[in-house]
Amino acid sequence: MSKKVVIVDDSLYMRTLIKDALEEAGFEIVGQAADGETAVDMILESNPDIITLDNILPDMLGLDIIKALKAEGNNSKIVMVSAVGQQSVINAGIELGASDYIVKPFTPEKLRDVVEKAVAA
Repeated sequence: MSKKVVIVDDSLYMRTLIKDALEEAGFEIVGQAADGETAVDMILESNPDIITLDNILPDMLGLDIIKALKAEGNNSKIVMVSAVGQQSVINAGIELGASDYIVKPFTPEKLRDVVEKAVAA
């Protein structure tokens, strides 16, 4: 059975890049969101196996989305995918429960490796 993924990024280009890379690896994309509010609703509704989560969104931070999901009891694995590469932000994401953190730009191979590792964990 393929693993379900929700992609959260305000950039259509990035969502498409992530979607193509993960579909090639056999993942099923069950939703895409460009802002935090839509993302939280979509994730709670579809309960995906894994979420790729940008940290800078128009209405909230990815870190706040992780907090909101945890508060709702959601246990989806989360891989942060962000252009923000400061160690403090990366550490905060991991401390809140993200499985991993990829800094943009990245290769499709790197994305697939990290997502597959997170799902297997």
